[in-house]
Amino acid sequence: MTTSERAPGRGTAVVIGGGLAGMAAAWALRGFAERIIVVERDRYPEGPEFRAGVPQGRHAHLVLEAGHRLLEEMMPGINRELTAAGAQQVAASDVRWLSSAGWLAEYQARLRFLCCTRPLLDKLVLDRVRAHPAIEILEGTDVVGLLGSATAVTGVKVRERGSGRGSEHGSAHGSESDPGRGSGRGEVREVPAELVVDAAGRSSSVPKWLAELGCRPVPEERVDAGVAYASRVFHRPAGSDLGNRAVYLQTKAPDRPRMGVLLPVEGDRWIVSLAGMRGAEPAADETGFTEHLGMLRDPMLEEVLRGAEPAGEVRGFLPGPGVRRHYERSSPDGLVVVGDAVSTFNPVYGQGVTVALFCARELRRTARRHGGIGHATARAARRAVATVSKIPWMISCTEDARFHATTGAPSGALVGLQHRFFDKVLAGSTRDPEVTAAFHEVMSLVAPPTLLLRPSVLGVVLRS
Repeated sequence: MTTSERAPGRGTAVVIGGGLAGMAAAWALRGFAERIIVVERDRYPEGPEFRAGVPQGRHAHLVLEAGHRLLEEMMPGINRELTAAGAQQVAASDVRWLSSAGWLAEYQARLRFLCCTRPLLDKLVLDRVRAHPAIEILEGTDVVGLLGSATAVTGVKVRERGSGRGSEHGSAHGSESDPGRGSGRGEVREVPAELVVDAAGRSSSVPKWLAELGCRPVPEERVDAGVAYASRVFHRPAGSDLGNRAVYLQTKAPDRPRMGVLLPVEGDRWIVSLAGMRGAEPAADETGFTEHLGMLRDPMLEEVLRGAEPAGEVRGFLPGPGVRRHYERSSPDGLVVVGDAVSTFNPVYGQGVTVALFCARELRRTARRHGGIGHATARAARRAVATVSKIPWMISCTEDARFHATTGAPSGALVGLQHRFFDKVLAGSTRDPEVTAAFHEVMSLVAPPTLLLRPSVLGVVLRS
């Protein structure tokens, strides 16, 4: 007797990828699947350490207000645990934010950002998930293909990668050329499932595997601003005037394509990430980092870091293009795709972690609505994921379109109108606290962009 015969709609769910998006998805399915299996290519380090499967993990991360509210709702008490471990809660008004229109007006903000290194966030979420009896994690294991047909996905094919623990080498799920870490590789085996959730991130192989099953290509949008990162961690100097405040020096299109961000993190440290759009990429070494720092729109970051001792070397990151895949339009039953695997944003907007949590929320809502993890749940979840990804994608790709070297960006009269309106919002944000507060709510994904049309905000915006 199969699992689905024993409990229709409550069989096995397999989650591809054990990063933050995968862990959140697995947690969302508890109580609706009899068994939840997370397949992770890496072996997790003992503590909150950087690992190969999260190459973006060495760079500045924050959890937007909407994200840490949702994280607390999903895992009550976790924000307190993060704070106890050294994560910093930074009020939106404590971010020294140089927008394209100038410094944002200061006010007493209600919204906060949660700032910590990515490994700390991942570790505390992982600890919660590991403790749940229905969730099993297969570490050091690759997913190498899907089971099923063009009409329904019925499981995955997996293979162990070996026993090595190296934390600085790794490849995407399903890479046939990777010899694995450690010695030897296991045999390919099949894991049947009623639901497969792809949370493998930017490197997901699911589009290729769907093609192997005979599925039509998944429709996608692709916008590439050519962004590149260089990041470094610093010890925070005792008595620094900046304290636990953050700094964000934004780009200014089209001729100032460099940005820099400083976030306070655990251990009395700062993480500083510099980025540039195509043609202004920082070199991932000490010389390149220093040069890029000196070319930002304001010398504030350069001055703050003069007395700061580095706590590590400079690390580079090439995130690749922003991609939005429309699985809600073309996908077999039994499959849901979440996080960066479905919508990859330009990281400079800080949306990725929060949108991954949105996806997990929608997965749980649809499982509750349909009473399990059957095909109706998967279809509804795909539509819901597309909906929660829409506004962040619009914000990201519309702003990327301002840079002439961006490829695939939207264009036309509507985009031009959006740019002009948003320019007025930013201008209003430099002098009117109510506009600044509304802008923060939209950018923190707490409120939709229509908030900017509220009469008390719109009046100031139109006069800008």
